[in-house]
Amino acid sequence: MPQDKSHLPQKASPVLVKQATLFSDLPTKLIEDFQQEFQFNEWQKGDYITSDILTKRFFVVIEGQVEIKQGNPETGREATLEMLYAGDCFDLMVLLDDQPHNVIISPLTTVKLLSVRLATMRHWLWTYPEFNQQFMPYLAKKMREKEQQVCSLVLHDVTTRLSRIILEHINKIKFYSGTKEAEHQHHLVNGLSDETLARMTGSVRQVINKQLQHWKQAGILDKKRNQLIIKDLEALEKAAKYTQDLPDIAWSNTHPQTKV
Repeated sequence: MPQDKSHLPQKASPVLVKQATLFSDLPTKLIEDFQQEFQFNEWQKGDYITSDILTKRFFVVIEGQVEIKQGNPETGREATLEMLYAGDCFDLMVLLDDQPHNVIISPLTTVKLLSVRLATMRHWLWTYPEFNQQFMPYLAKKMREKEQQVCSLVLHDVTTRLSRIILEHINKIKFYSGTKEAEHQHHLVNGLSDETLARMTGSVRQVINKQLQHWKQAGILDKKRNQLIIKDLEALEKAAKYTQDLPDIAWSNTHPQTKV
């Protein structure tokens, strides 16, 4: 049995707390007060993180990528419930209903997190209106994402779902730190293998691989290990059948390649 590695927590600094979107706009004094309760954790790719920890602590991703999934032990199939990036929090369900959440927590990269006792997080929500005002829009945003995920599974085919997932993840990655002029070339998502994309899409690896190979032959993308290089973003947006553009993906034809 692998060991639980939610290990070696350290005290978090106010600078780290302010990096979390949920806390970034709070008054400085409140951030300093909150900081006293936070721990800093670091998980490595492949670490075993038991879901029991979610009944004890609330987590905020500062850097890296975490997949939350569930599996069927009888069939061996797994489905991605959520992909978490910098600024995302988990687990909102346990925070709100105080019930265990049987999920698989899978770090896809080295992940840096802040964590706080669940009871403390609830106390903050009940006690500080300025914090509640930031939390509620975030909660609504996550609910809308879940609604879109369910609708996509029911209403759209694999091609549409896969193209939307790729575009949404391009939009979410915020790790680039180079020049603004080269930003469109550096939207990197690590670890999105065919199996991971299949879990996220609600499909199987063979179907995802076939679609990616079709796009490769059409010159829409190139595929190297777990990295996709988008050559024709407009074609991918057309396949996604969006009625409106994603907020940060309005690039022109002068930006021919985007890595995912």
